Amino acid sequence: MKITALLVLKAAPETSDPVILANASDVSHFGYFQRSSVKEFVVFVGRTVASRTPPSQRQSVQHEEYKVHAYNRNGLCAVGFMDDHYPVRSAFSLLNQVIDEYQKSFGEAWRSAKEDSSQPWPYLAEALTKFQDPAEADKLLKIQRELDETKIILHKTIDSVLARGEKLDSLVEKSSDLSMASQINRGELSHARRLEAVARYCWDVLQASKENELMLHNSVSCNSGWMSWGYI
Repeated sequence: MKITALLVLKAAPETSDPVILANASDVSHFGYFQRSSVKEFVVFVGRTVASRTPPSQRQSVQHEEYKVHAYNRNGLCAVGFMDDHYPVRSAFSLLNQVIDEYQKSFGEAWRSAKEDSSQPWPYLAEALTKFQDPAEADKLLKIQRELDETKIILHKTIDSVLARGEKLDSLVEKSSDLSMASQINRGELSHARRLEAVARYCWDVLQASKENELMLHNSVSCNSGWMSWGYI
């Protein structure tokens, strides 16, 4: 079970594009050359889902190997990227806690936010690590009675969250969250992994060749020594 990212956004009805208030991610399980693109897609997908999660609603969206969970509490929205094995109710228990902690730390200051924040929020990074174990989130669940009273809307794909006529491809093209490299790489993660595997293989072959060359050099040097002594 894995949490890849947690985000907090201003997603009030009067906000056309959600504003990112805090963002923490762990992309260490991705290949080195994929990590920047993965972070950009986390921001893009998180913003897309948050903008389509009305106040007082919880919803889960399947996107590739992730489940993207979003909870909008009166315009303050928490979004989590978990794998399929992370329990849904534990995920929403965590998002509820994240919003509680954000309001304790910053009050209502988020309502005036107009631009994405790049300032780290230590609690979010700590939560990303602590709640990798769903059992920790389950402890929160016991004291969050209101979670049982709210229906969680489940979507099989991110396309089902989009408004009629909207296409994910067109959103990708218009998004300022994605660099050109990330747009080109969209949908090619498996291909990127294969390329990385090939690169790793080539590196191993190169290292093996250097080792063989060194062994051959040592062997030749050794044989030359024996020849000079008349043993060969």
